[in-house]
Amino acid sequence: MITLTYRLETSGSIEALAAKIASDQSTGTFVALAGETEELKARVAARVLAIRPLPDADRPSLPEAGDGPSKRADVDIAFPFDAIGTDLSALMTIAIGGAFSIKGLSGIRIIDMKLPEEYRGAHPGPQFGVAGSRRLTGVNGRPIIGTIVKPALGLRPPETAAMVGELIAAGVDFIKDDEKLMSPAYSPLSERVIAIMPLVLDHEQKTGKKVMYAFGISHADPDEMMRNHDLVAKAGGNCAVVNINSIGFGGMAYLRKRSSLVLHAHRNGWDILTRHPGLGMDFKVWQQFWRLLGVDQFQINGIASKYWEPDWSFISSFEAVTTPIFSPDDCALPVAGSGQWGGQAPETYRRTGRTVDLLYLCGGGIVSHPDGPGAGVRAVQQAWQAAVDGIPLADFALSHPELARSIEKFGDGKAA
Repeated sequence: MITLTYRLETSGSIEALAAKIASDQSTGTFVALAGETEELKARVAARVLAIRPLPDADRPSLPEAGDGPSKRADVDIAFPFDAIGTDLSALMTIAIGGAFSIKGLSGIRIIDMKLPEEYRGAHPGPQFGVAGSRRLTGVNGRPIIGTIVKPALGLRPPETAAMVGELIAAGVDFIKDDEKLMSPAYSPLSERVIAIMPLVLDHEQKTGKKVMYAFGISHADPDEMMRNHDLVAKAGGNCAVVNINSIGFGGMAYLRKRSSLVLHAHRNGWDILTRHPGLGMDFKVWQQFWRLLGVDQFQINGIASKYWEPDWSFISSFEAVTTPIFSPDDCALPVAGSGQWGGQAPETYRRTGRTVDLLYLCGGGIVSHPDGPGAGVRAVQQAWQAAVDGIPLADFALSHPELARSIEKFGDGKAA
C-alpha cells in the first residue's frame, strides 16, 4: 500500500469527505457502475485507514467555503500498489492532484507519504549525494562553504569570470550561477563555460583543489538541457544547477539517466505549493519525488532566511532531505542558503542535530565582506569552527579579525 496523510478541512463531515477522496481517487465516479465490482474494489480501491481529529479552524482556508469555522482532521488513506505502480506521475495524479478538486472541502494539505518497498530501486536516486559532493570538493569534517555569483543577472561572461577568479582565490569550495541565470543573450552558457572552467582547472593544477562550480543548465526542452549538460561536462565541470519545478519530473528523469554531473536542485516555485498552511503539501512529501528522481544537492533556505520561510520550516526541510526513504544512499546534501553569513552557523549547527554534513551557501555574506571575498570565506569558516567548538561568536571573534569584521557588517541581520 501507498499511504498518504491528508490534513482535511470542511464544514461538513470529515468522515464523508475522507471516504469521497478515497473513492473518487481510485474506483469511484458520481454514479454506480456495473463494472465496479466488489472484486475490483478489493484490488484497487483506496481505503481510509485512520482519522485523527484536530481543533477546528476559525475560518476556512478556501474563501469560497464561507466564513464560519471548519472541522479539521489528519486522515490516512492507503492506495493499493497495483492501482499506481512505481510511476511518479501516476502517484502525483492519483494520490495528490485530483484530491484538490473535490467539492465540500475548505482546505486540504498533504502532510506525509509512505512508499512501499517496491519503490526501492525503481528510480535512480542521487548519483553523488553527500559522499560524492564531499569527494569532489575535497572537503571533510566541516560544511562545504559556497557562494553565488552576484549580481544574479546582467554580468557578461568576462565579468563573471573575473568575479569567479577572485572567489576561487578566496578559498571557497563551491560557486553557483544564480538560479535565474541560464543562457541569456548577454551571457550564453557556452561562453560562461569557456570563460570560467580554465580558472577552475588552473587552480586545481596549482593547488590540487578543484572548486565545484554549478552552471545553470535548465531548459524546457530536455535535449537542449542535455546539450547544456554536455558543454559543462566536456569542459571539465562537475556540477549543474537545475530548476526542478521548471523542468518537471520528465525533464529530471531524462537528465539524471544521462548525467555525469552533480545535480544541484533549486526549488524556486515551491512556495506556490506550500505557503498557505491549510493548502498544498509539506516539503516532507514533495522532496521524496525529486530525491527518487536523482537530485544530489537540495537548496532549502536557512536560519533567519531573507524570505518568508520561518526557521522551524527550514529545520523540517533539513530533516526531510537527510532522512532515508529506503537507505542513506537516497539522501540529498542539504544546502542552507538565503541571507546566510557566519552569524547563523551556531543556530544552524545546534538545530540540525550538530551535523556538518551540509553545503552552507552565502551570497552577500561572503562577497560583501568589508575586507573582500577572501575574508568573507575565512569569516564563515571561523564561525563554523566556533559553532562546532561551542565558543560564542563574539568570543571567537576576539582572535579572528575576519569574523569580527563580519559581525560588524552583518550582525544587525540586514546586510547579507
